[in-house]
Amino acid sequence: MTAHTVSRRDFVVVLTATGGGLMLGWRVGDRLGVETAVAATPPGFAPNAFIRIGRDGRVTVIVGQAEMGQGTYTAFPMLVAEELEVGLDQVQIEHAPPDDKLYANPLVGFQMTGASSSVKFLYEPMRRAGAAARSMLVAAAAQRWNVDAASCRAHRGVVTHTPTGRRLGYGALAHRAATLPVPTQVTLKDPKDFTLIGTPAKRLDTPAKVNGTAQFSIDVRLPGMRIATVAASPVLGGKLGELDDTKAKAIAGVRQIVRLDDAVAVVADHMWAAKQGLAALVIRWDDGPNGTVSTADVVRELDTASQQPGVVARKQGDAAAALAGAANRIEAVYQVPFLAHTTLEPPNCTVYVRPDGCEVWTGSQVLSRAQATAAKVTGLPLEKVVVHNHLLGGGFGRRLEHDYVTQAVRIAKQVEGPVKVVWTREEEVQHDVYRPYYYDRVAAGLDARGQPIAWTHRLVGPSILARWAPPAFQNGLDGDALDGAVHLLYDIPAIQVEYVRHEEPVVNTGFWRGVGVTHNTFVIESFIDELAAAAQQDPLEYRLALLGKSPRARAVLELAAKQAGWGTKLPPGRGRGIALMYSGWDTYLVAVAEVAVSPSGEVRVNRVVCAVDCGSIVNPDTVKAQIEGGVNFGIGGALWGEITLKNGRVEQSNFHNVRVLRINETPAIEVHLVRNSEAPGGIGEPGTAVTAPALANAVFAAIGKRIRKLPLEPQLRSA
Repeated sequence: MTAHTVSRRDFVVVLTATGGGLMLGWRVGDRLGVETAVAATPPGFAPNAFIRIGRDGRVTVIVGQAEMGQGTYTAFPMLVAEELEVGLDQVQIEHAPPDDKLYANPLVGFQMTGASSSVKFLYEPMRRAGAAARSMLVAAAAQRWNVDAASCRAHRGVVTHTPTGRRLGYGALAHRAATLPVPTQVTLKDPKDFTLIGTPAKRLDTPAKVNGTAQFSIDVRLPGMRIATVAASPVLGGKLGELDDTKAKAIAGVRQIVRLDDAVAVVADHMWAAKQGLAALVIRWDDGPNGTVSTADVVRELDTASQQPGVVARKQGDAAAALAGAANRIEAVYQVPFLAHTTLEPPNCTVYVRPDGCEVWTGSQVLSRAQATAAKVTGLPLEKVVVHNHLLGGGFGRRLEHDYVTQAVRIAKQVEGPVKVVWTREEEVQHDVYRPYYYDRVAAGLDARGQPIAWTHRLVGPSILARWAPPAFQNGLDGDALDGAVHLLYDIPAIQVEYVRHEEPVVNTGFWRGVGVTHNTFVIESFIDELAAAAQQDPLEYRLALLGKSPRARAVLELAAKQAGWGTKLPPGRGRGIALMYSGWDTYLVAVAEVAVSPSGEVRVNRVVCAVDCGSIVNPDTVKAQIEGGVNFGIGGALWGEITLKNGRVEQSNFHNVRVLRINETPAIEVHLVRNSEAPGGIGEPGTAVTAPALANAVFAAIGKRIRKLPLEPQLRSA
């Protein structure tokens, strides 16, 4: 995802902001993920917005990025602790409050967790925050002893005067350090001296998740709190028509029916009563203009749009002329469907609206936007809205949206006291913000040896960035939709990539784990396999021959192929497929999938071997876990995942028809890491992006059928 960034100066201001006042009113409660308002900042040392050291020596790392399973609650403390010279066992975690000035993600300029950007963009700033604090503590000790700071050394929260052996803990130095100026320049450790970064570390948030004390927003309990569940118009743009709530009001525990223009909520003493009340409502919806639309209508419009030239995103040589003169020309149309997120924790939000303020408890990837929407709905000033962010039970891009917060605040305005709004699974599936339907036309010209001399790729779909981050949509180009397509690594003399923006107004579309690159990698890597087959060459060797200028890509290709046993014979009906991913994440990832295809078209994924070069690694265990999780997430999407429309309504509603990978279907997954000192790349989403093409290519290797439309199994069974 590409977007505007904050300036270097602005970010230095964040890192050098002095003091507790910038973090007023927040501390972590006894259970991870609960933030509790306090009257004043605890005494101690707060040299910047990311670190606080109490007089008891306790180190608190304030994490501005949400924790949704990807490991920020461990990676960021590791980055800080490495330079601060403390152990992970000496650190506690606190989630930052909403504050774009202090906790903006440099990628987009506001507080956001997503796009695999957390470590990539905050690797150095978090280290600098720790180094600045260490420098000030050492200076405080040197001042106390009246010695040269160069003669002092910090280790595990203690400063030692090396010549004399005198020692002072960070807690004893906190008050004096707080009086010193914050350094604008600090020296960071040489990577060869790292003791934490690059080493396996146990996740700091795991114990609370295992013993059940971790707090997700769905766990919030407040005195006098009601529970509400909601039904929104089943057709996007529809409105609430007639409503008969007589039977719902008669159900024990139902307290109130809240009507909105496009939804209705039942407020009750508990969730079961709210669900019963919702089921008892007799609702007539006014569908509006989208009430007759089907998936076929969407595809037909995309097909029409794809026949028109798009905005050129990459032009190298004269692709049209090279195609015209090629010895062989191959063309294809690729399609990927709408996809739902189905996070384990459905959308939920607890809100307490009072005349003088509003308090919100939720799990969000865009915390400051959650605060802003609550302020807008209530009409309150921003400073009168307090937002508590919790652990997220899955994000995958769904919680980059704040629609569920907006709706909850609208409902809470009509309820006396706090109310928790929880979406049912059916509501979550049928009112998601879906990965868009993309429609791609690709063509390649081959020379007499079967090598590509021309490549054209016209991709058609909506612009998420134009809605979500308008400054990032420039000159008719959406950097997210084009991610991966414009980063084509293969040495092809003539390349032209075009983007045709075509909105899909019948559903809301947004980011999905792997975002735009999920469809581009499927198209590119499947089509490269097609070219290899046309040239009667091995898919691995074909790729290697085209990667002369990309040694990092060659390295991961060769490593994954070697570890997967590429080229060894498999039984009939089984095959291996390979796929390479590179995108704006600056991560190189190869997956080799081994599948078995039954005569009925069922695909069983037996093994997936990955090799990844994501530059400098903070926690190798997290990198491996992220790839494993991404592959499993990607398998479900590639084999079965799709959202379809009929009469303007989403046909799927729950896990009986939104199939996800089950534990007994999970393949053996191996992840091999390439170590180097390159800048960190993104890692949360690449595993998902590379999975679909690896599986599609493996299916072709197994049974000789090329699939250009996802999901795979329905295409195999309809053949």
